[in-house]
Amino acid sequence: MAPSTPVARVRRQLPTSPWLFAAPGLLVTGTFVLYPFASTVANAFTDRRTLVAGRFVGLANFRELLHDDMFWIGLRNSSLYVAGVVPALVVLPLLLALLVQKNIPGITFFRSAFYTPVVASIVVVGLIWVWLLDERGLVNSLLESVGIGRIGFLSDQWLLLLSAMAVTVWKGLGYYMIIYLAALANVPRELHEAAAVDGAGALRRFLTVTVPAVRSTMVLVGALSSVAAFKVFSEVYLMAGPNGGPAGEDTTLVMLVQRTGTGLTGRVGYASALSLVVFAVTVALMLLVLRADRGEDS
Repeated sequence: MAPSTPVARVRRQLPTSPWLFAAPGLLVTGTFVLYPFASTVANAFTDRRTLVAGRFVGLANFRELLHDDMFWIGLRNSSLYVAGVVPALVVLPLLLALLVQKNIPGITFFRSAFYTPVVASIVVVGLIWVWLLDERGLVNSLLESVGIGRIGFLSDQWLLLLSAMAVTVWKGLGYYMIIYLAALANVPRELHEAAAVDGAGALRRFLTVTVPAVRSTMVLVGALSSVAAFKVFSEVYLMAGPNGGPAGEDTTLVMLVQRTGTGLTGRVGYASALSLVVFAVTVALMLLVLRADRGEDS
């Protein structure tokens, strides 16, 4: 019979010890992730309201979505947000990372400056941009002083959406820059030196050496930014207001969920159905990005 080791004795005495270590994490995950998700799925098939338990209605909420004009407006705006924000957040942080990667005097200051918007509160950032882009804000005052005239950044439907996209890109540049810096640190310098010896210029080295080396990181950034852009709420809410801009034309899907499901008369069941649509689209976006990456690999 083999001698009993200390590890074996502990396992016999405490057969559930691994679960005891995992219990705090499982408790938090179950309370704040799994239970809310299961509750949302269950509520999506009921007509529950804030103060009313509700009853099972099957697919009635989802059928109502198809005839809800605000749902299609929210889906349009969220999709446009992805199309406008994701390409910028995939390319611009990479260029910024290449810039701050260089060891030149004063570069530490610029690295900190570029990262500062990431740690700033989105509420503070949103209010600052509202003050800048307001009808009587700094930007319009400067435009008027040079004879261009005031522009309705916060009153025009499309300009407001573009302004919110600009805020999202500006705030996310530093975050994704850090991710790219970690990836660029693993690119062998010998590849750039060999390409330079072959006569490749800076642009060609970027396209033939840097981009292939960090392509997996670009896919990661694309997936993260796609999900974040489709679920955008704070930027548009702060700049457009709770009603979603003029006639609600700048409402996003997450804003519609918040507006529909909150308050004493909130339609929790309908808001849950909207939330499931948002969840399904975000999962589809991630799978689409990952599949495109696998397609390029093959």
